[in-house]
Amino acid sequence: MSLLKEILNHNEQFVEKKEYETFQTDKFPDKKLVILSCMDTRLVELLPKALNFKNGDVKIIKNAGAVIAHPFGSIVRSLIVAVYELGAEEIIVVGHHDCGMSGMDPQRTIQSMKERGISEDTLSTLEHSGINLHTWLEGFKDVSQNVAHSVSIIQNHPLMPREVPVHGLVIDPGTGKLDVVVNGYK
Repeated sequence: MSLLKEILNHNEQFVEKKEYETFQTDKFPDKKLVILSCMDTRLVELLPKALNFKNGDVKIIKNAGAVIAHPFGSIVRSLIVAVYELGAEEIIVVGHHDCGMSGMDPQRTIQSMKERGISEDTLSTLEHSGINLHTWLEGFKDVSQNVAHSVSIIQNHPLMPREVPVHGLVIDPGTGKLDVVVNGYK
Protein backbone atom coordinates (compact mmCIF):
# COMPACT_ATOMS: atom_id res chain seq x y z
CA MET A 1 0.00 0.00 0.00
CA SER A 2 1.29 3.47 -0.86
CA LEU A 3 1.95 5.98 1.89
CA LEU A 4 -0.76 8.28 0.51
CA LYS A 5 -3.33 5.45 0.50
CA GLU A 6 -2.35 4.57 4.07
CA ILE A 7 -2.82 8.20 5.13
CA LEU A 8 -6.20 8.49 3.40
CA ASN A 9 -7.45 5.22 4.94
CA HIS A 10 -6.44 6.42 8.40
CA ASN A 11 -8.03 9.82 7.77
CA GLU A 12 -11.34 8.25 6.78
CA GLN A 13 -11.46 6.40 10.10
CA PHE A 14 -10.28 9.49 12.01
CA VAL A 15 -13.17 11.54 10.61
CA GLU A 16 -15.78 8.78 10.96
CA LYS A 17 -14.88 8.28 14.63
CA LYS A 18 -14.86 12.07 15.18
CA GLU A 19 -11.37 11.90 16.68
CA TYR A 20 -10.87 15.49 15.52
CA GLU A 21 -13.18 16.75 18.26
CA THR A 22 -10.40 16.71 20.90
CA PHE A 23 -8.33 19.05 18.72
CA GLN A 24 -10.97 21.66 17.94
CA THR A 25 -9.97 25.25 18.58
CA ASP A 26 -9.98 28.48 16.60
CA LYS A 27 -7.26 30.16 14.55
CA PHE A 28 -6.11 32.53 17.30
CA PRO A 29 -3.33 31.25 19.60
CA ASP A 30 -4.57 31.02 23.20
CA LYS A 31 -1.12 31.86 24.60
CA LYS A 32 -0.68 34.71 22.07
CA LEU A 33 2.63 33.25 20.92
CA VAL A 34 4.21 32.30 17.60
CA ILE A 35 7.18 29.94 17.43
CA LEU A 36 9.73 29.59 14.64
CA SER A 37 11.34 26.18 14.90
CA CYS A 38 13.25 23.65 12.87
CA MET A 39 11.36 21.00 10.90
CA ASP A 40 13.39 18.19 12.54
CA THR A 41 11.28 15.07 13.06
CA ARG A 42 12.42 14.75 16.67
CA LEU A 43 10.65 18.01 17.51
CA VAL A 44 7.19 17.18 16.16
CA GLU A 45 5.84 16.08 19.54
CA LEU A 46 8.79 16.89 21.80
CA LEU A 47 8.77 20.66 21.27
CA PRO A 48 5.15 21.30 22.32
CA LYS A 49 5.52 18.97 25.31
CA ALA A 50 8.84 20.52 26.41
CA LEU A 51 7.29 24.01 26.21
CA ASN A 52 3.97 22.88 27.80
CA PHE A 53 1.78 23.77 24.82
CA LYS A 54 -1.31 21.99 23.60
CA ASN A 55 -3.25 22.28 20.35
CA GLY A 56 -4.56 25.83 19.97
CA ASP A 57 -2.02 27.46 22.31
CA VAL A 58 0.53 28.70 19.74
CA LYS A 59 1.27 29.21 16.08
CA ILE A 60 4.24 27.12 14.93
CA ILE A 61 6.24 27.92 11.81
CA LYS A 62 8.80 25.30 10.79
CA ASN A 63 11.62 25.31 8.29
CA ALA A 64 15.11 23.88 7.92
CA GLY A 65 17.16 25.08 10.90
CA ALA A 66 14.78 27.85 12.04
CA VAL A 67 16.79 29.99 9.64
CA ILE A 68 15.50 33.28 8.31
CA ALA A 69 17.07 33.33 4.86
CA HIS A 70 15.50 36.60 3.77
CA PRO A 71 13.97 39.41 5.84
CA PHE A 72 11.08 39.69 3.38
CA GLY A 73 10.59 35.98 2.75
CA SER A 74 7.71 33.73 3.77
CA ILE A 75 9.00 33.10 7.31
CA VAL A 76 8.99 36.76 8.33
CA ARG A 77 5.71 37.29 6.48
CA SER A 78 4.16 34.50 8.54
CA LEU A 79 5.48 36.05 11.77
CA ILE A 80 4.03 39.42 10.80
CA VAL A 81 0.65 37.87 9.96
CA ALA A 82 0.68 36.07 13.32
CA VAL A 83 1.33 39.37 15.14
CA TYR A 84 -0.98 41.71 13.20
CA GLU A 85 -3.80 39.37 12.21
CA LEU A 86 -3.84 36.47 14.66
CA GLY A 87 -3.11 38.15 17.98
CA ALA A 88 0.39 36.85 18.72
CA GLU A 89 2.12 39.11 21.24
CA GLU A 90 5.45 37.27 21.59
CA ILE A 91 7.79 35.31 19.35
CA ILE A 92 10.16 32.46 20.19
CA VAL A 93 12.84 31.17 17.82
CA VAL A 94 13.83 27.61 18.74
CA GLY A 95 16.90 25.96 17.29
CA HIS A 96 18.23 22.58 18.36
CA HIS A 97 21.46 20.73 18.89
CA ASP A 98 22.50 18.17 16.25
CA CYS A 99 20.65 20.10 13.51
CA GLY A 100 20.99 18.93 9.91
CA MET A 101 21.62 22.54 8.84
CA SER A 102 24.65 22.73 11.12
CA GLY A 103 27.66 22.40 8.88
CA MET A 104 25.55 21.60 5.82
CA ASP A 105 27.68 21.23 2.70
CA PRO A 106 26.03 22.98 -0.27
CA GLN A 107 28.35 21.22 -2.74
CA ARG A 108 27.18 17.81 -1.49
CA THR A 109 23.54 18.89 -1.90
CA ILE A 110 24.18 20.18 -5.41
CA GLN A 111 25.88 16.89 -6.29
CA SER A 112 22.84 15.03 -4.97
CA MET A 113 20.63 17.23 -7.17
CA LYS A 114 22.67 16.25 -10.20
CA GLU A 115 22.46 12.56 -9.30
CA ARG A 116 18.67 12.89 -9.08
CA GLY A 117 18.29 14.47 -12.51
CA ILE A 118 18.78 18.22 -12.11
CA SER A 119 20.74 19.20 -15.21
CA GLU A 120 23.85 21.33 -15.50
CA ASP A 121 21.77 23.59 -17.79
CA THR A 122 19.28 24.22 -14.98
CA LEU A 123 22.06 24.95 -12.49
CA SER A 124 23.75 27.24 -15.02
CA THR A 125 20.49 29.11 -15.68
CA LEU A 126 20.04 29.70 -11.96
CA GLU A 127 23.63 30.92 -11.63
CA HIS A 128 23.23 33.29 -14.58
CA SER A 129 19.97 34.56 -13.06
CA GLY A 130 21.87 35.76 -10.00
CA ILE A 131 21.08 32.84 -7.71
CA ASN A 132 24.09 31.60 -5.78
CA LEU A 133 23.07 28.07 -4.79
CA HIS A 134 26.07 27.70 -2.50
CA THR A 135 24.95 30.67 -0.42
CA TRP A 136 21.26 29.71 -0.62
CA LEU A 137 21.92 26.17 0.60
CA GLU A 138 24.53 27.07 3.20
CA GLY A 139 23.82 26.02 6.77
CA PHE A 140 25.35 27.40 9.93
CA LYS A 141 28.23 26.48 12.21
CA ASP A 142 26.79 27.31 15.64
CA VAL A 143 23.14 26.80 16.61
CA SER A 144 23.17 29.50 19.31
CA GLN A 145 24.60 32.05 16.88
CA ASN A 146 22.03 31.05 14.29
CA VAL A 147 19.17 31.51 16.77
CA ALA A 148 20.57 34.89 17.87
CA HIS A 149 20.85 35.94 14.21
CA SER A 150 17.22 34.97 13.47
CA VAL A 151 16.08 36.82 16.61
CA SER A 152 18.02 39.91 15.51
CA ILE A 153 16.41 39.89 12.05
CA ILE A 154 12.94 39.76 13.64
CA GLN A 155 13.67 42.36 16.33
CA ASN A 156 15.10 44.80 13.82
CA HIS A 157 12.58 44.25 11.06
CA PRO A 158 11.02 47.56 10.00
CA LEU A 159 7.50 46.08 10.08
CA MET A 160 7.74 44.34 13.47
CA PRO A 161 6.30 46.30 16.41
CA ARG A 162 9.05 47.15 18.92
CA GLU A 163 6.95 46.04 21.90
CA VAL A 164 6.87 42.39 20.71
CA PRO A 165 9.37 40.38 22.76
CA VAL A 166 11.45 38.02 20.62
CA HIS A 167 13.10 35.18 22.52
CA GLY A 168 15.71 32.68 21.34
CA LEU A 169 16.01 29.16 22.69
CA VAL A 170 17.97 26.01 21.88
CA ILE A 171 16.42 22.64 22.66
CA ASP A 172 18.17 19.32 23.14
CA PRO A 173 16.31 16.91 20.80
CA GLY A 174 17.15 13.99 23.07
CA THR A 175 15.92 15.36 26.39
CA GLY A 176 13.83 18.45 25.60
CA LYS A 177 16.06 20.63 27.82
CA LEU A 178 15.89 24.29 26.83
CA ASP A 179 18.71 26.83 26.98
CA VAL A 180 18.01 30.56 26.66
CA VAL A 181 20.05 32.31 23.99
CA VAL A 182 18.05 35.56 23.94
CA ASN A 183 15.62 36.74 26.61
CA GLY A 184 13.32 39.06 24.73
CA TYR A 185 12.21 40.83 27.90
CA LYS A 186 15.68 42.30 28.43
